[in-house]
Amino acid sequence: MVTGVYRDLFVAIVSASAALTGLLFVALSVGPRGGLAAGPPVIRQVRSAAALVAFTNALAVALYGLVPGTKLGYPAAIAGVLGIAFTAGAIRSILASEATLGQALGQLWLAALLLLIFGVEIVAGILLLANPGRIGALQDICYALVTSLMVGIARAWELIGERDTGLLASIAALAGRTVGQAADDDSQAPAASPGGDGSATDSSRPGQPGH
Repeated sequence: MVTGVYRDLFVAIVSASAALTGLLFVALSVGPRGGLAAGPPVIRQVRSAAALVAFTNALAVALYGLVPGTKLGYPAAIAGVLGIAFTAGAIRSILASEATLGQALGQLWLAALLLLIFGVEIVAGILLLANPGRIGALQDICYALVTSLMVGIARAWELIGERDTGLLASIAALAGRTVGQAADDDSQAPAASPGGDGSATDSSRPGQPGH
């Protein structure tokens, strides 16, 4: 069981993760079911599952950490193992799907981040079991839980917006928008005729009625 300032942090994590989990269920029930822009169904499934796992990971570890007499290392290590098992299944689903290379890479960086979070939980949990007074391991678990919430929020936003919110995708979107605006400006510019002004050329053509 955590005490002191860490207990207050765990209470805040429980409140935030519980609220975000409920909002995720609402968003999944009323949100769009996907389309051509959303890519293969497996992409949406991985996004929704990753958001749910990220929220429930923080919720479960923080809740068990508040139970009197519970050693935090156990729920942290167990949640880490379960999270890695989910991440491995998600990677397999992505690689076996018909997703494009860009869509697959966009989800694989998510898998790498989740592996890092769950790996930290496992290592820190084992260290905390070996030495319950090790503050560094407890802080690492706290950082992992907060990062898990951030990842869940990013995945939920990506799920609802049906777009990638990663750094590379955002840069690509900005570049595409700039190119599109330039193309619109070029298309709206008046085209000049080879002979100069069209009205002047028409008035000086031979064969026009004289005075």
